[in-house]
Amino acid sequence: MGKRIIQQRRGRGGHTYRVRQKAGTVKPGYLSDMSGEFKVVKLTASPGHSIPIAKLMNKEGKIFENFATNLLYVGQNIKIGGNKPGDIARIGDLKNGVEIFNIEHNFKDGGKFVRTGGNAATIMNKVGNIVKVRMPSKKEKKFDVNCRATIGRAAGDGKTDKPILKAGKKFYIMKSKSKLWPRVSAVKMNAIDHPFGSGRGKRVKSKIAKRNASPGKKVGLLRPSRTGRKKR
Repeated sequence: MGKRIIQQRRGRGGHTYRVRQKAGTVKPGYLSDMSGEFKVVKLTASPGHSIPIAKLMNKEGKIFENFATNLLYVGQNIKIGGNKPGDIARIGDLKNGVEIFNIEHNFKDGGKFVRTGGNAATIMNKVGNIVKVRMPSKKEKKFDVNCRATIGRAAGDGKTDKPILKAGKKFYIMKSKSKLWPRVSAVKMNAIDHPFGSGRGKRVKSKIAKRNASPGKKVGLLRPSRTGRKKR
């Protein structure tokens, strides 16, 4: 008898697939209206993020939490509209070549892009009301000049550099985080256990799943923009 595939088991719930409640208590981002200077009053590690979280407060007592830039320290002053690492500014006001992270997709949405430890995007050029930004994937993306971002490179780089060495250590790390590990590749399974199972060697099968397919069948390419071999 075959076993349920990962999508089905995740939908059923359980300790292995449950996200810890503490991971969602901290929601870093920008306030809709910010001005002046904020002071870093606390740096904390969030279980739901790979970047340390900085708690910021101004003289009026207004508080918000944002991702920490590299080398940020408690007591540092963060300027809204500044141009130094850690400051928050509109990307239209920054020069070409400046590194930024936690970039807003739309103005006042709080930040959506480049939010992982050690990452940074680079401002390339400005054309009218559009700013071209080179993402960590080396692809360019266009943003409105009013979108805000944090200057500098995100903190938390190098946390995965230290080798784990033993499978047993990795097992307990993942168990404490309620993560599924080890995760078997679908093409290495038997045909009864997964739609990609069986076959000689690791050869990924091309499968276009329907958008309304059930969780047991929704594997492979989901509503792709194009199919077939890309011709140059």
